[in-house]
Amino acid sequence: MTDVLIVSVGATTGWRAVADELAGSIARAGASVQTVKAQPSPRVRTFALTDLVQARAAREACLRGIAAHRPTAIIYCSITAALLWPRPGAVSLDSIAAENRPGRHGIWQRSVERRRLRRAPLVLASTERALEPLRGPHGDIVVIPPAVQTAPGRDGRREIAAVAYAADPDKRRLSLVLEAWGRARLRNETLVVTGPEQIVPPVEGVRAVGLLSGAEFRALLRRARVFVTAPRREDFGIASLEALANGCLLVTTPSPGPYPALALARQLDARLVAEDLGTALRIALDQPRSGYAERAARLLAPFRREAIDRRVARDVLPRLLPGFSDRVPRA
Repeated sequence: MTDVLIVSVGATTGWRAVADELAGSIARAGASVQTVKAQPSPRVRTFALTDLVQARAAREACLRGIAAHRPTAIIYCSITAALLWPRPGAVSLDSIAAENRPGRHGIWQRSVERRRLRRAPLVLASTERALEPLRGPHGDIVVIPPAVQTAPGRDGRREIAAVAYAADPDKRRLSLVLEAWGRARLRNETLVVTGPEQIVPPVEGVRAVGLLSGAEFRALLRRARVFVTAPRREDFGIASLEALANGCLLVTTPSPGPYPALALARQLDARLVAEDLGTALRIALDQPRSGYAERAARLLAPFRREAIDRRVARDVLPRLLPGFSDRVPRA
């Protein structure tokens, strides 16, 4: 038997990373854990159908995992993974359909998620406000954000002016970022864009590097001075947090959503949070605030792997696994 089974839709790089980090924290706490990931789903035309297809794939993966590993507890990694669950479990989420699936986009998901969250023994929320839009009761909440990591080695010369992440160019409003960069850049300055290379038009001062692994992305950030982003909405935003962790100044629009990096960016330098990205970029490159990176490192302490490991061992596993506290040696 396995202590914990993690069920992940795995449809995005971010959610795959969340499942892997959560599994690591559980294992380091001394519990056994297995992860099952849903099979890739075909692209369909609407959000409502996309969520249905992904939820069915997650249910099938969960059933396979239950048969193979006989878990004591289950954690569904994203609300979508829990919508058609075969068995109640904890839910790890960054936002819910009540917030990000308005109108017809969440015509069936909003009612189902209320039932699931009412029965969930525990909700692992990436931010304190993740369940604010929910009407009705829900399981106990523990705030467990994805761990923010840094590239190994010491800081070197930051020869890249700016980096942007655009795996989904529409959601990330890449066209707005490129327009602002065109107005802001000086000669010989380069914006490096990560994501599918075909989404980046041939523009002077812009270089596409394709999709990168997490380690490659963090290494790129260590060479950059600024990370620029303009999401339509941001449920969590691990890329922005990792940019701060790796020494970049964060230039962002004041986008809606839980988006914890937005609050940090305002604390660090409110001039860099603006709808006018071009002006904010120029301020970041020409007039950076002294001690920005050092203050960012202090603000990111709750997002570090060590802090999250402690929270999982102290606040999550004792609630999911009977007798778990007795298995942990007392300090």
